[in-house]
Amino acid sequence: MKIYLISSVLSLFILSCGQKNKIEKAVDEIPVKIEVDRFHKNFFEAQPEDLKRVKNQYPFFFPSGTEDAIWLDKMQDPLWRELYNEVQKKYADLEPLQNEAVTLFKHVKYYFPETKIPKLITVISEMDYNNKVIYADSLVIISLEMYLGKEHKFYQFPNYIKQNFEQSQMMPDVVSSFFKYKTVPNQDKSLLSNMIYAGKELYLKDVLLPDYSDADKMGYTAEQIKWCSENESYIWRYFIEKELLYSDDQKLIPRFINMAPFSKFYLEIDNETPGRVGAWVGWQIVRSYMENNEVPLQQLLNENTKEIFEKSKYKPKK
Repeated sequence: MKIYLISSVLSLFILSCGQKNKIEKAVDEIPVKIEVDRFHKNFFEAQPEDLKRVKNQYPFFFPSGTEDAIWLDKMQDPLWRELYNEVQKKYADLEPLQNEAVTLFKHVKYYFPETKIPKLITVISEMDYNNKVIYADSLVIISLEMYLGKEHKFYQFPNYIKQNFEQSQMMPDVVSSFFKYKTVPNQDKSLLSNMIYAGKELYLKDVLLPDYSDADKMGYTAEQIKWCSENESYIWRYFIEKELLYSDDQKLIPRFINMAPFSKFYLEIDNETPGRVGAWVGWQIVRSYMENNEVPLQQLLNENTKEIFEKSKYKPKK
C-alpha cells in the first residue's frame, strides 16, 4: 500500500511539473515589449527654463493650481537632489527592471489576454510606502526611492516596514497593485473573508511570479516564512478556539491581516511572530482551493469567501 501511495504521489508530481513546463513555454512565446520612461531623470536633470516642456510631457504629474515655483524649488532643493543622486547610483541601468517587467507581463497576458501592456514610468516621490507602485491600465508608476535597500541611510522607518524596500519587492508590488485594479474591494468584514481576500492577492503572485520565493511574495524574511510553516496548525487552532473566523470585529484586521511588527495573539509568543499571519493562512486556503478545483484565475478573483473556504478542503499542516 505504501509503495502504491508513493507511486501515486510521484505520478501527480510529474504531471504537475509537466503542466507547469507547458504553461511556462507558452508564456515565454508571448511577444511583450515594455517601454520604460524615466520621469525622475527628465525632471531632475531639466533646467528651470525646461519646466514647461516637462509639464506638457507629463501633465498627470502636475496638478492644476500648483505654482511653478513649487516645482522649481523641488528641482533645486539639496535634499531632493541628494535623493535623486542616490537613486541614480542604484538605478542608472534600468534594463534589469525592464526585463523583469517583460517576464511578469508575459504571464499577465497569458492569464489575462485582454490586458494592455503598460508603459513603466519611474518617479521619485514622497516615500509613501503604501503606494510604492501604482498600476493604472496603461501605466505602471514605480517610486524608485522606495527600493534603495532596507539599510539605506534615508530610511527612518521601523524594520518591519523597511525590510520591503528592496529591489526584489518591485514586481511583487506591481502584482499587488494589479490585483487591486482587477478586483472589487472586499466588503465582507469577517476575519475569514479578509484572510481569503489577502490570500487571493498572494496566489496571484504564485501564478504571475513563479520564480519568486514565498518570502518575496509575502514580504517576509525566510525565517518568517519558516515560522508560519512550523506553526500553521497552532495559528489555525487559535482562530477556531477563539471563534475568530466569522467575527466582524475590525480590531482583528490590524492584529492578523495588516502589515505590523508582529501578530497579536496576546500571548508570550507574540514577539516571535511575523505580522500578517492571517493573510499567510488565507494564502494556504486559496492554494488548497486551487489544488482541489479546476478554476480559471479570473473566476478565483471573483469567487466569494464561502465557496472558496468550503471547497478548499483546507487542513493545516501538523
